[in-house]
Amino acid sequence: MDIENKRIIVTGCSSGMGAATVRAYAGAGANVVGMDIVEEAGTTVCSQADTTSSGSAVFLPIDVADFDSVQKAFAEAVTHLGGLDVLAHPAAVHQASDTAEIRVEDWDWIFGINVRGTMLTNQAAYPHLKESGGGAIINFGSISGQRPESTSAAYSATKGAVHAWTRSAAGSWGADNIRVNAILPAIATPMHKKAWEDSDEAEQTRKFWRNMEGISLGQKYGDPDEDLGPVMVFLASDASHFITGQLIPVDGGQGNVR
Repeated sequence: MDIENKRIIVTGCSSGMGAATVRAYAGAGANVVGMDIVEEAGTTVCSQADTTSSGSAVFLPIDVADFDSVQKAFAEAVTHLGGLDVLAHPAAVHQASDTAEIRVEDWDWIFGINVRGTMLTNQAAYPHLKESGGGAIINFGSISGQRPESTSAAYSATKGAVHAWTRSAAGSWGADNIRVNAILPAIATPMHKKAWEDSDEAEQTRKFWRNMEGISLGQKYGDPDEDLGPVMVFLASDASHFITGQLIPVDGGQGNVR
């Protein structure tokens, strides 16, 4: 579980699971570059982690859907870190979308960030991880990619694509000692909390029975720092050296992988 001095990039670092991952890694002694398109919040998260942790954290801006932005940010990060051992890639967006009414521009936007962003960041990390003798990529999938999502059809499709990509990348890059896994989280992010607060009582009841009733450990979403952070440390560490190509739920028993 030791990740002291490991060199790590974390995308989507400005809030939620990305911010918790930065705190977990820096707190465990790693040297972290956090990235996000939201610069002010991302800078604050990394600055706070840097001043309160045994490791280090700095911020770089990125648009994960843009090839040039990804290449530039990763080149700067690797130069700063002196190499790369781990990529954690929580960056993603969610948008409600009825299956019969998804607009092409909305489909392209969410696929650009969630799917193209996963491919671009993973590909940018690959040569640096190979040069380091191996390492880990941790993508973020979802139970939404495993079940019908009538009100979030495009998001569901993106997460199914992330699952398939993760398996393929693991199969391709294992020979280079690079393991690629995906977390399937049920974590109480700011986005989740806001969606809950904005829902009326009937909608909250529907969400509870669909998403929370089946969570064996308390019937509620987990905490980013307490419940996700330690798993991210494990998957970044050499303790997980024989785990790859897996979809790993961190969801209190909400779902299963099949």
